[in-house]
Amino acid sequence: MSKNNQKILIYTDGSSLGNPGPGGYGIVMKTSDGSLEKKFSKGFKKTTNNRMELLAVIDALKKIKDNNIPIEIYSDSKYVVDAINKGWLNKWVSERFRKTKNPDLWKEFLRVSKNLDYTIHWIKGHNKHPENELCDKLAVQAAKSKNLNRDKGFEGDNNGIQTLF
Repeated sequence: MSKNNQKILIYTDGSSLGNPGPGGYGIVMKTSDGSLEKKFSKGFKKTTNNRMELLAVIDALKKIKDNNIPIEIYSDSKYVVDAINKGWLNKWVSERFRKTKNPDLWKEFLRVSKNLDYTIHWIKGHNKHPENELCDKLAVQAAKSKNLNRDKGFEGDNNGIQTLF
């Protein structure tokens, strides 16, 4: 446990308006003592819901500056949470991501989470959980925004993992 038993709490959600279609993600990050809270979102022209759910987690982890503080991640995505908690990701790695959807993002997740002390939890979406509701609102707003980015991994331009933010 970190100094003062501090933890970083991360809440994420992804959205796509059509699947595939315009999409976005929302992130709420806060300290467990409530001393700091930040919100982030980003929208993409053409993507899928699963990509946005996973990209939200990845981009939140990229923002961590101290890898000695435990992280609690909360997502309403069974795809993301089960892949990590049920060992699907380990199987995909052992199979070199053959027949795995979103291999670019899973590889990026492995890279950014490598030295972090994290636990990921599933929470039921659209269940009046304040942070999850806020993440959903941020994700939908991002997907509807006029300034949308290109999801290079989805659109086939995957010769390098894009750096976001």
